[in-house]
Amino acid sequence: MNDVRNDDHVAALAAPITPDTLAELHRRLEASAQSEGLLDVAYRIVDSPLGNLLLASTPRGLIRVAFATEDHDRVLEHLAAKVSPRVLRAPKRLDAAARELDEYFARTRRTFDLALDLSLSKGFRRLVQQHLPEIGYGQTRSYTQMAEMVGNPKAVRAVGTACATNPLPVVVPCHRVLRADGTLGGYIGGLEAKTALLEMERSA
Repeated sequence: MNDVRNDDHVAALAAPITPDTLAELHRRLEASAQSEGLLDVAYRIVDSPLGNLLLASTPRGLIRVAFATEDHDRVLEHLAAKVSPRVLRAPKRLDAAARELDEYFARTRRTFDLALDLSLSKGFRRLVQQHLPEIGYGQTRSYTQMAEMVGNPKAVRAVGTACATNPLPVVVPCHRVLRADGTLGGYIGGLEAKTALLEMERSA
């Protein structure tokens, strides 16, 4: 009897693993991690007009939006080091974020109604990022105006750094901040992405 069981076990291990089997195993892992409180950072990849975007969340809210140019593997490694090593692809946890981004790119949404986890930013950077959503859809501000908005008019360079290191681009609209002369300045997703976002909002 034991030989029969061992043969069945070996046969099961030797059977080809199909994509459906892998998907089912991942669903079980995701459900188990969720039920046991072991899922600290959930992530998924979504398509967008700007290419693939990585979305990541914690129980507090959306913590990261990353462009493909940032290298999604490196972003996940950073999250594992800074937040928790318990990182797992769990698409359902990010359904709301994916839906709102789809609506934004379809020009049917102008503001995001998502819980945000801003713990990747500290101090002045976090303060600036908290004020970025005050710039309305289709509007822009200069780095100087942002410095004035947060009560530190001399901190223009620090505002630029806060925008350049924004962990939640698109959702927290650092793309709406330009240089005083109207030129783009930097952007974590690249200047093409920044230009595309500004043009999309202006034409809506």
